[in-house]
Amino acid sequence: MQLAITKESGFEYIESGGNGDCLLLLHGLFGALSNFEQLINHFKETHNVVVPLLPIYTLPREEVGLAGLLSFVREFVNYKGYDKIHVLGNSLGGHLAQLFVLERPDLIASMTLTGSSGLFESGMGDGYPRRGDYEYIKAKTAETFYDPAVATKELVDEVFDTVNDRDKALNIVLTARSALKHNLENQIGKISCPTLLVWGNQDTITPPFVGEKFNELIPNSQLHIIDKCGHAPMMELPEDFNQVLGEFLSAA
Repeated sequence: MQLAITKESGFEYIESGGNGDCLLLLHGLFGALSNFEQLINHFKETHNVVVPLLPIYTLPREEVGLAGLLSFVREFVNYKGYDKIHVLGNSLGGHLAQLFVLERPDLIASMTLTGSSGLFESGMGDGYPRRGDYEYIKAKTAETFYDPAVATKELVDEVFDTVNDRDKALNIVLTARSALKHNLENQIGKISCPTLLVWGNQDTITPPFVGEKFNELIPNSQLHIIDKCGHAPMMELPEDFNQVLGEFLSAA
């Protein structure tokens, strides 16, 4: 990735500094800044693309979960002084995006969810990850995508190293359980900003019916299904994803 990671005041983040509004990207449970590489490169000049590294693995144990992560996002946005934010979240990041939009609608220009939790999800976080079983981690990582080849050895190695760190693995489980407990079905009808929903047709973690339910519950929303695509469209089919997102942002 071309953009350098900035470390200051306890935050680690990428910021493109491009012209236009802030495009705030929130990654998922096993996500990283690199998950958005193609998206960042596409929008880095037309928007100020910002990707904070969420402290999923480093929060104090008593703060682990959605509440602690939301507090981090709140503090980060306050620190940077962003307003008119286009917030985009994948998987767990989408769950955080919804919570942040509900809390600070005054700061939000639009919301984009892709493979988001908040209504239903099924994945690696529903039980304690098998430490030391590389083939299991490889298979589970590949299930994230329609094309298993997207789960490169580098990506599998990163996930394997994470789940083999006892403290990180425990934080993953606790965060996933927190997400399962915080169903937002009765709250997201309050979201009024323009909302884009982008779902992979072969997403097995948050299947397409989840995107359809979000579309039903969020008043000002539109749903796009991308075929031959799994849980992370911005990684698997970035050109298709960026086209849909670009059209949405232009109109938002």
